[in-house]
Amino acid sequence: MSELLDELLAKPVGPAVPARATDPERDFTRQIEIKGDEADVTVRGESFEDNESAATSVLQGQGLDPSEWTVTGLRSSEWTMANGSTGVSTRFTFARKCASVAIGRPSLDELLAAITQYDGVPTIGDHADGSHTYIVALGDMQFGKIDGDGVEGTLQRTIACINRAADLLDEYRNRFDIGHVHIAWLGDHIEGFVSQGGANTWRTRLTLNEQIRLTRRVMLHALLTFAPMVSRLTMAAVPGNHGEAVRFMGKGVTRYDDSHDTESLIAVKDAADLNPERFGHVEFYVPDTDELTVVVECSGTVVAHAHGHQWRPGKHIDWWKGQAFNRESAMHQADLLLAGHLHHEHVDSDGPRTFIQPPAMESESTWWRHAKGTTGAPGLIVAVTKDGRAPVKEVVGQ
Repeated sequence: MSELLDELLAKPVGPAVPARATDPERDFTRQIEIKGDEADVTVRGESFEDNESAATSVLQGQGLDPSEWTVTGLRSSEWTMANGSTGVSTRFTFARKCASVAIGRPSLDELLAAITQYDGVPTIGDHADGSHTYIVALGDMQFGKIDGDGVEGTLQRTIACINRAADLLDEYRNRFDIGHVHIAWLGDHIEGFVSQGGANTWRTRLTLNEQIRLTRRVMLHALLTFAPMVSRLTMAAVPGNHGEAVRFMGKGVTRYDDSHDTESLIAVKDAADLNPERFGHVEFYVPDTDELTVVVECSGTVVAHAHGHQWRPGKHIDWWKGQAFNRESAMHQADLLLAGHLHHEHVDSDGPRTFIQPPAMESESTWWRHAKGTTGAPGLIVAVTKDGRAPVKEVVGQ
């Protein structure tokens, strides 16, 4: 290059730093990454034996008991240390031993026994053809996870809240002529094993089939409880993100309606169809093929259902407006939108349209508590609607 070009391209390069003398403490590199019941530990030393003992020390340094972990894999390679000699770098993969799980597996028989027949006194009386609809909206049980009071607490709470909602129906009939009950199952009824790429597996105490069985029998309990109380009972379910049936590499690869949340209600419908004399007045609804939402007409109010994972927090009205812009969408006619997913009570309105988000049924997300400090305020929401309005809403907790 020319001297001018060299001058213009010149950079203030720092001076060379001579190699320092070897210091075993400074040259001994340690790294650990923990994901649920797995831990990756990378150490560098002068020999493999040094690394093996050092990896155990790293676990202890993080407050973990090495006796509760076992090595499931390793990768070792040589590296050149600062003094020019050869060292060894080893990555150990540890897994938590199954025997170390402190939280026992719940008895499924005891859980199912908790789903007892509602012992209230069902009454229809003069309300058989009532002009109002009583809505029961619930979701986010996430049956199977260990967070909060676990499976037992969530199940007991869900049954108690459904029973309390049935008790309240008689009280609301003192103010409104109610002939129709609508139950909205808003998704994430199971914890599943697809969320976060399966990272929730260790913290899930029930098998997938057991989670689905609890969901199905809770839905059946609601059917048996409310069916004798009205001349028309409707039940709708939408897919949640935890209920997705299949994911490969963390991505959903089947249809949007392929969900354990909706299939559970379909199974209850199949059972009800076997007894048309008892359940002929009951209607069941899930989204159409490859869809995520469903609408049901309730006493002149078009009630839409979504899980809530389609929009960002606080953007429910914007999402609704976008869906309503499509005249082919059922959301175009919706008066009331019910959604779950965000685990807290939220009621909003825009003109004549109303948005209702019930709390989760689980008592807390431990991850959220660690991140934000707050636990849950679990429950469901009941509301009364007619002709596009929902003037009364109440949280039912336990």
